[in-house]
Amino acid sequence: MSAEHAARILIAKVGLDGHDRGIKVVARMLRDAGYEVIYTGLFQTPETVAAAAVDEDVDAIGLSMLSGAHMTLAPLVVDEVRKRGSDIPVILGGIVPDHDLDALRDAGIAAVLTPGATAEQITNEVAAVLAASDRA
Repeated sequence: MSAEHAARILIAKVGLDGHDRGIKVVARMLRDAGYEVIYTGLFQTPETVAAAAVDEDVDAIGLSMLSGAHMTLAPLVVDEVRKRGSDIPVILGGIVPDHDLDALRDAGIAAVLTPGATAEQITNEVAAVLAASDRA
C-alpha cells in the first residue's frame, strides 16, 4: 500500500446470512490498518457485489460467510467479477471447513480466513493478496 493510495477493500455479506458483527469488526481492523473500506451491507447478491467492486474500482473484495453457502456464492462472486472484465481478488472469511479450501482456491478465491484469525493475520493476508495481484 503506497502512501499516495490507500488500497480500497469492498467487504460484503452475500446471501441470506444476517450475522454482521464479525464483518463490522474486520472492517474496523482494516480501516485501522490504513485501508479504505467500503461495506455494502447484508443480503447482497454475487452480481451486486461484483458491480459495486468494479464501479468503486476496489483493490480487493472481502466476503464474510457464515451460512454454509460459501461453495456456491463465493465462486459466483469471482465469476461475476471476471464477467465484468476485472481481476479483483476475492478473499473469503467465515465458517469454512478445511476440506473446502482447495476447491475454493481452484474456483479463484485468493485467500480464506477461518474463525480465530487475528487482526494481524487478517491484515497480513490482505496485504499478501494485494501484493500478489499487483494491487498494493
